[in-house]
Amino acid sequence: MPKIKTHRGAAKRFKITGTGKIKRSKAYKSHILTGKPAKRMRGLRKAALVSKGECVNIKRLLPYL
Repeated sequence: MPKIKTHRGAAKRFKITGTGKIKRSKAYKSHILTGKPAKRMRGLRKAALVSKGECVNIKRLLPYL
């Protein structure tokens, strides 16, 4: 059986937590930051978890996660 290739783009974006959930970073943090309030920017700093429906797709992209 051949090895399965890891999707490198997904590997850079997702990490696994200790309990097996998939962690992601939030969007809208890269540019056009002048119109966004500081409260919103603080919230965007924190990591979020991937929803259950999307976990199936991500686990397919990252077979050795």
